[in-house]
Amino acid sequence: MNTSMQFRSASVVKLLMVLDFLWDRGPDYTVPAADRARLEPMLRSSDDAAADYYWSTYGYTAIVDRMVGRLGLTDTAPPDDPDFWGYTAMSARDTVKVYRYILEKAPAPVRDFVMSNLRQSTRCASDAFDQHFGIAGAFDRPWAVKQGWSGSSYPDGTCGPVGAASTRTAAAARTAPAPRTAPAAVGTAAVDLARPVLHSTGTVGTGDRSIVAVFTLHPAGTSYGKAYTDIGRLTRSLNVPGGTPPTGRWYGTWSELVNVRSEPVLGDNVRTRLPAAVEVLVGCQKRGATVSVPPYTNDWWAYLPQYGGYISNIYISYPDNRLPDVPLCPSPL
Repeated sequence: MNTSMQFRSASVVKLLMVLDFLWDRGPDYTVPAADRARLEPMLRSSDDAAADYYWSTYGYTAIVDRMVGRLGLTDTAPPDDPDFWGYTAMSARDTVKVYRYILEKAPAPVRDFVMSNLRQSTRCASDAFDQHFGIAGAFDRPWAVKQGWSGSSYPDGTCGPVGAASTRTAAAARTAPAPRTAPAAVGTAAVDLARPVLHSTGTVGTGDRSIVAVFTLHPAGTSYGKAYTDIGRLTRSLNVPGGTPPTGRWYGTWSELVNVRSEPVLGDNVRTRLPAAVEVLVGCQKRGATVSVPPYTNDWWAYLPQYGGYISNIYISYPDNRLPDVPLCPSPL
């Protein structure tokens, strides 16, 4: 693995924005209420409107230049186009340095503010993308994550209840413009700005035992479900001290926006929706309402512990109605 390879950072650069804002705000590093209202969703739900505010208010690319000097980053460079903060170049190696600063050198109030918010990462980001890929899917809690994604071929990443609309604003959309036809220079490095990226960064295990940074670049046209599945498999293959793999079996799914329901019945009980054709962890299965997708019918349902609900087995990529290596869900007491 090339830990120094530079990628466009997408939302991972928000870590630098937060640290820049908190730098030298002592002695108690109090975060004003107005800033807390922006910074918390920026860290937890990757809110782009908040990032636009800090980027424009505190100097655009000067933020990156300041943090490069402060943290001794070697693979990080500001974007040539100052309007696109997501085009900041970063590497896995530099991202680990950022987390090591937060955990080992940052003032305690800064460390606690950043890490406590990353531990509260929401499944649905502010732009309605399912951001619990990579670390968040590969390991049981405790973990803390800051994810990144960029690519116009990712409209199938929507999560949330049926009818939920994306909250991406016109200003926030500036972070994910139409891809360019060829890679362009970012700072002093040639960084691919065209192909989709998906990044998972953070800590895993009790006491933030391990720092993990997984940066991925995918072929043009890769669906969100495919990229989500690929980064999940890659992250699960890592030997991460302190990381505990979740219990269950991984299966692929098909169809778009499959409903995850609180119980294995049809009705007004939708908790969220799956990204299209994504791999999911199945904890157990049970019989429930019959679902029909001609010419098939199925009354078996799979419980997805990471989503807290059920999907019909008819949407799982397996030829039989019942999954062979998944236990029955326990009956309620």
